[in-house]
Amino acid sequence: MSGELILLVDDEPHIVELARLYLERDGFRTTSVGEGLAALRAVEREAPALMVLDVMLPQLDGFEVCRRVRAASDLPIIMLTARDEDIDKILGLELGADDYLTKPFNPRELVARVKAILRRSERASRPAGGREQRVRLADLTIDPASREVTVAGRPAALRTKEFDLLLALAENRGVVLSREKLLDLVWGFDFAGQTRTVDVHVAHLRKILAGGQVSIETVTGIGYKLVVG
Repeated sequence: MSGELILLVDDEPHIVELARLYLERDGFRTTSVGEGLAALRAVEREAPALMVLDVMLPQLDGFEVCRRVRAASDLPIIMLTARDEDIDKILGLELGADDYLTKPFNPRELVARVKAILRRSERASRPAGGREQRVRLADLTIDPASREVTVAGRPAALRTKEFDLLLALAENRGVVLSREKLLDLVWGFDFAGQTRTVDVHVAHLRKILAGGQVSIETVTGIGYKLVVG
């Protein structure tokens, strides 16, 4: 993981320098741009391991950058928002961001989240090894090796974190998993206050599973479990 390139996209120089200082101190390499169109070019040119992307950018905002990048790749994305509002965070997650931080943020937390997301991405890219080659639950089939999912015989297109979340629930079928536990299993961290991330991804999965025999049940005050029927 050490030495991987992180793309910083922000038009506030002091934010970029703070993030650069802490990331490079931890062994990462960094490159930065200050506007959206340049971010798209940098993704193609530099092939970073992860992008830290501000929402408010000149020319092309972070939401549109995220949408365009996600349409072409699974590049891990951490979004930065200056407002502590659910709507910004939810929109970023719906567009495919892996995580978000609200400004001002603790740079140590940024580094921790970068490491956690890269660990998850590395594990996801490895062969399935000793895991079940296929997880079957009623009309739901999950193939960890190919990362393919079918629901009632129909292929389902899942983003990286959606797949990881569904697999975690399926491998713990019938067991209630707290949001904090799912954050740890899927995102590799359990920072307080970030459980909305789980809720947004569960909402997406429910749409994908709709009409099939498997559903995600909410256990009030605790978390979620995968059930048949």
